Amino acid sequence: MTTPATRPGHGPSRRTVLSAGIAVGGGLLVGVPLAAPVLSKSGPVDFAPNAFIRIARNGTVTLTMPYVEMGQGTYTSVPMLIAEELEVPLAAVTLEHAPADDMLYRNPIMGAQETDGSLSMRAAWEPMRRAGATARTMLIAAAAAEWRVDAAECRAAEGFVVHDRTRRRIAYGDLAERAATLPIPPQVTLKDAAAFTLIGRPQKRLDSADKINGTAIFGMDVRLPGMKIAAVMASPVLGGRIASLDDREARRVTGVRSVVRLDDAVAVVADHWAAAKKALDTMVVTWDDGPNAGFSTARLKGELDAASQRDGVVGDEAGDEAGAFASAARRAEAVYRLPLLAHAAMEPLNCTVHLHGGRCDVWVGTQAASRAQAAAAAAAGLQQDRVTIHNQYLGGSFGRRAETDNIVQAVSIARRLDHPVKVVWSREEDTQHDFYRPAYHNTLRAGLDRDGRVTSWFHRIVGPSPLARWLPPAVQNGLDPDAVTSATGPYQFPNRHVDYVRHEEHAFRSGFWRGVGTTHNVFVVESFIDELAAASGVDPLEFRRRHLRDDPRLRAVLDLAAEKSAWGEPLPPGSGRGISLLQDFGGTILAQIAEVSVHDGGSLRVGRVTSVVDCGKLVNPDTVIAQIQGGVIFGLSAALYGQITFSEGRVEQGNFDSYAAVRMDEAPRVAVHLIESGEAPFGVGESGTSGIAPAVANAVYAATGNRVRNLPITSDR
Repeated sequence: MTTPATRPGHGPSRRTVLSAGIAVGGGLLVGVPLAAPVLSKSGPVDFAPNAFIRIARNGTVTLTMPYVEMGQGTYTSVPMLIAEELEVPLAAVTLEHAPADDMLYRNPIMGAQETDGSLSMRAAWEPMRRAGATARTMLIAAAAAEWRVDAAECRAAEGFVVHDRTRRRIAYGDLAERAATLPIPPQVTLKDAAAFTLIGRPQKRLDSADKINGTAIFGMDVRLPGMKIAAVMASPVLGGRIASLDDREARRVTGVRSVVRLDDAVAVVADHWAAAKKALDTMVVTWDDGPNAGFSTARLKGELDAASQRDGVVGDEAGDEAGAFASAARRAEAVYRLPLLAHAAMEPLNCTVHLHGGRCDVWVGTQAASRAQAAAAAAAGLQQDRVTIHNQYLGGSFGRRAETDNIVQAVSIARRLDHPVKVVWSREEDTQHDFYRPAYHNTLRAGLDRDGRVTSWFHRIVGPSPLARWLPPAVQNGLDPDAVTSATGPYQFPNRHVDYVRHEEHAFRSGFWRGVGTTHNVFVVESFIDELAAASGVDPLEFRRRHLRDDPRLRAVLDLAAEKSAWGEPLPPGSGRGISLLQDFGGTILAQIAEVSVHDGGSLRVGRVTSVVDCGKLVNPDTVIAQIQGGVIFGLSAALYGQITFSEGRVEQGNFDSYAAVRMDEAPRVAVHLIESGEAPFGVGESGTSGIAPAVANAVYAATGNRVRNLPITSDR
């Protein structure tokens, strides 16, 4: 994905750096420019700041949050940046969801108002700290003017400005309005890392208390006067339509208010969910399945296999791969396949809509508020400024709540009603109408010299391009950069060729899934690296060490992983250790070592996972640990159970009985060890998910001698 361009030779004006003024109701308002200036044909255009910090007259510090909270800890880590530079306790910062506005709140890396790609901390690191430092500097200047002293004699501490010589002090709230009238300092000094009191130290999550006591409001919790609940049933085949509908029994269910028929779905609107779902289950619907009626997983596999015979668009190339492979002392080839995956977020999809007075209000948990606003406006037949998105906490997402299909459906239903309606998808509806992580076909070959060093590397990736749908300009000359990311791993091969064959299938929709390119390529690369290590007779960890790129951070992570996992120590018969190593998400390095025991019949248990992560600067270490632990469980669920299959155009999985997740009694012990490096944080939300599958697959090989090239890791494999 691309970063918004800036034109060389045009430095930012002061308005593109920061702005400040008096907040509504009084107090200090500081604007944070999160994005680069928008360009026009005439040159850079100043824009309003993207996010706001308000310091009220009562001293309250409020951050209008441009990113959403879906379990990753953003609502704690980003306020830490403000609190650190502003010199206030973390608990003093309160949050508001940002409204939908691409110009004000767009992610500077994505170019749109989105929370995804493990980008939030990377995007917030410098702007949020600078905003806090600017507010601090202006408050100190206001106090110095009040006391008629040199500002250099004053400092900020715990929400006060203190005059060191006389020990006088004034609370921020008493200074806020005067500070708002002062000029914005052209430059401010950020705190040195050695002076940090919050950043780098474990902090309790600000949102935990409300989530524990049940007062946090997720999309599912929204309640409005006069609101009804709708249960929906959409065509089980993508592109299908309703041929006939018998809703007589449904209308007889107590509590049912109406039945809404759309072209491709039917909704029952009732006083509560139980009545709506009960009535929906009595529906007699005949579907016209349309052109995708005969689609199956077997057909998809055949199409991917056939597409793999075509030459792809080159994503990475060096040397003479074909010549080096032909002359290699030893050669290896393999095909790896990965299945479609659903998101299966804990909170099923839901959306509440109220159309009234020429306006549309939408209450929903979304990763992309401005995209949701545009989709709702189109569905409602309104101008975008007539639609308000009320964003909520997200009960998990992993990319699913970046889409807008359920919002469009909810607005379409609400247009036929004269009251607010909350549209809720059942777990089955959610699973069977997802934007799936694509299935991929991977062809690999490598040459080795007599000393067991890789002399050539070939990797062909075949699959669809979610990025082409989301951000078409990012796909240039047919190359999806996300599809080929991590396609050679963190290794240096003198002769290499990576290419991409785009194959789109219109019988289902594909989307982002907690890191698309990395989630499939790390499995493929790290599994094939293990194959090459075995072919060379070299220990898998040592084999990786020999081929690392020249980066001391990689070696440090690998060495610590070996130490903490007791790599090389003997394990009981039927057990094995497997390793994976990745570098992605802006520079994050993660090594994972899984201990697996395989029992009679092929059942396996992952008993322990050792994770070592270097994600640059640590903001909240507890959040990093939690993200890796949660990512391991999410990724392990996919590795052991995850696959979406089709028959006659229909998804065969429904609830967690057929699309399973790792349960508490199956969860391994996950030990996370942190290495801090660099001056800025890298992304960490998707790393743990990406690295666990190959670590487990390689452990299965160590335990049994059987190589896993297809996921999920079932007993027959």
